Amino acid sequence: MSDLSSGLPRRSGLGLKSDHFLEVLGSIPDIGFFEVHAENFMVAGGPFHFYLELIREHYPLSLHGVGLSIGGEDELDTLHLKRLAELIERYQPHSFSEHLAWSSHGPMFLNDLLPVAYDKASLIRVCDHIDQVQTALKRPMLLENPATYLMFKRSTIDETDFIDEVVHRTGCGLLLDVNNVYVSCINHRRDPLAYIDALPLHAVGEIHLAGFAEDQDSLGDRLLIDDHGAPIDRQVWALYQQVLAQTGPVATLIERDNQVPAFHVLQAEARQADELLLSCGRLQ
Repeated sequence: MSDLSSGLPRRSGLGLKSDHFLEVLGSIPDIGFFEVHAENFMVAGGPFHFYLELIREHYPLSLHGVGLSIGGEDELDTLHLKRLAELIERYQPHSFSEHLAWSSHGPMFLNDLLPVAYDKASLIRVCDHIDQVQTALKRPMLLENPATYLMFKRSTIDETDFIDEVVHRTGCGLLLDVNNVYVSCINHRRDPLAYIDALPLHAVGEIHLAGFAEDQDSLGDRLLIDDHGAPIDRQVWALYQQVLAQTGPVATLIERDNQVPAFHVLQAEARQADELLLSCGRLQ
């Protein structure tokens, strides 16, 4: 088991939404930790900071980035990285994570997490970017496996081998998004368990669980979309249990970013994850 998980409690957490600020502060519910998107707090003040300062007095905090463009061909945005470093200095989160994806090109920012071609050039670039981030933040980061809908013909390295090599070269940890594994493997007709078995599970410092939407591609095949807008699917729950059997208990986030329900609905999913974490801990 990775010592990168030691910052967060080995319990379930929730993504902190502004709709729930007052309810959280009013009842201080039994939640292991809260996670926020870094880019929502890259301003000097305002109500988001006001409430986060109060909530962090009661809960461990995880910071999740969506805009560094780790997989992009351009140099990292140094201003963005500076703001991120300042935010981490301000809140001292127990964990910081980003995506194996890109979201910018030149001066343009694309509101999406786009896939990376897995080849030697991309491997060198991604490792260089992670080294730069970890140096600037003065701490290791967790890299999240992507949800993808296409693969590049020019890729010469399997995705799991690519991730394994990045972890080996940079010393970063892995944020294992189980929903992303399931979505990508269904879309690309891969075995989710074989994919997980090929990952560097010793480096897993946090797990994400989420829901997906379902559609059909142009050929009529099943297409899953990582939209964070639905309850966690039973197949993802089952895959999560199989992950825990290998990793032991790891801090686990319940993600919901679209069609966010009432807090008690999310708390019920968090309890379900806590039960599985407790069970696997007894079996270790």
